[in-house]
Amino acid sequence: MKLTKSKEVIVAGLFVCIGIILPMVFHVVGPGTIFLPMHIPVLLSGFVLSLPYAILVGLITPVLSSTLTGMPPIFPVLPYMTIELLFYSIGVFLFYRVFKHSIYGSLIFAMITGRIAAMSIVWMLINLTIAKLPDPFTFISGAIITGLPGILVQLLLIPPIVIMLKKRNLV
Repeated sequence: MKLTKSKEVIVAGLFVCIGIILPMVFHVVGPGTIFLPMHIPVLLSGFVLSLPYAILVGLITPVLSSTLTGMPPIFPVLPYMTIELLFYSIGVFLFYRVFKHSIYGSLIFAMITGRIAAMSIVWMLINLTIAKLPDPFTFISGAIITGLPGILVQLLLIPPIVIMLKKRNLV
């Protein structure tokens, strides 16, 4: 079953809300930067929503979270995180829906694409602003190593959710 536009707006809003609340919970009970909780609903949006709504989830979630909770910090984290999450939502949609890759393949390709996009923004921030960030390769390797538990959580949690949604004809 394909979601109607009104249902897509509601589901997109739900993903954005989860993307704001989940990091708050993780930062209270544990290290959110390690478990990457905002990434989960954004990645799911690429599987569930049409491309325009998935794009909105990827863009709006980090911006609203930053505005409402201060996480992520506006500068220098918000610019690269917004682009990273945008590329996650677009990547999952394209790899899964357009190129017909598996759930795992789509997740992995989207994660790689998002991190390359983040690395590009970090390079721009270093060279065009006064941002104090490590060089892009150090940044991305550090992000991958630090975020490894979160990446594993995503790879273990998201596919069963997508399979369950697929059985209900929601994907």
